[in-house]
Amino acid sequence: MASRMTTNIRTLLRQARRSTRLRVTTRLVVGVGVLIAVIAQVGTGPLLHGLLSLDGQTIGSALILAAVATAAAAWRWRLIATRLGVELRWSTAFGMYYQSQFLNTVLPGGIVGDFRRAVARGQSAESIKQTARSVAIERSAGQVVQLALALAVLAWLGAEFEGYLVGALAIGLGVIVVALLVTAVVSLRGRRALLHEARQLRAGLGSARVSVQVAIASVIVIACHVATFTIATAAVGESVPPGRMLTLAFVVLLGASIPLNIGGWGPREGIAGGAFALAGFGAAAGVAASTLFGALVIISVAPGAIVTVVSSVRQGKTNFAAPVLVIADSSQEKTP
Repeated sequence: MASRMTTNIRTLLRQARRSTRLRVTTRLVVGVGVLIAVIAQVGTGPLLHGLLSLDGQTIGSALILAAVATAAAAWRWRLIATRLGVELRWSTAFGMYYQSQFLNTVLPGGIVGDFRRAVARGQSAESIKQTARSVAIERSAGQVVQLALALAVLAWLGAEFEGYLVGALAIGLGVIVVALLVTAVVSLRGRRALLHEARQLRAGLGSARVSVQVAIASVIVIACHVATFTIATAAVGESVPPGRMLTLAFVVLLGASIPLNIGGWGPREGIAGGAFALAGFGAAAGVAASTLFGALVIISVAPGAIVTVVSSVRQGKTNFAAPVLVIADSSQEKTP
């Protein structure tokens, strides 16, 4: 009886883990729930104030910063893909990354764009597995660098946030470690898979030179996001000292990376309100700044929509089966 119950539980957990509908529903419920809680706390005024603070200069700055961040992220992806044996021009990576960001923002799930570029480039390079692995390593590397920078900034400038974030990060890391240990202990196949992925990770980032370049690219991406949030905060009329601004930006970016949101909306606004209130600027200011930041993020990835349309027209299709865009001719391309 106990054995059958354990088997049933494992089956249910496996099905839940593989259920796209469950993941999307969870994101929707949590994202909407947090937004409702934020509105209940501060009202709709801060959200409207954030949206109404959009202007041409703010949008232009966000578009430029997004272009720089996308260029750096494309460079990061190309470095890792090349290490894994996947041929990828920077110009191709740049176009596909723009499209990936656009699809991640406008479609449920938050990872559709990454899946598309992995499949599309994998089909073109005849190596879907290695291309998908390069995408996963590239995104993970960016998250790790962001987390490391956030912890360094908070330890230096944000003592009041340490207690909250250290506890949350400890819980998150604990869940990941336990999941990996359980996988390794209960399943021989799981152990083999983990060892294989560890070898692939070492292959993708094993070179000291490549690892440093990936870290530099990630720092550029994060700096652009921090600058965009700083611009959003100033645009809603808040004057925040540089050190405080840096701390708040990293806290909000950590909130935006929580995989339970709707196109980035939800936890980000809740955490922004709490962080600004804790720093003495008021929850309403944080929600307004975060709302404007979210709007700027959507606008700044709009070029990805153009990439999507152009790539579809070039291939004579109306779907996104193979979103590939070569922005510059290979004879003119310069490798960064």
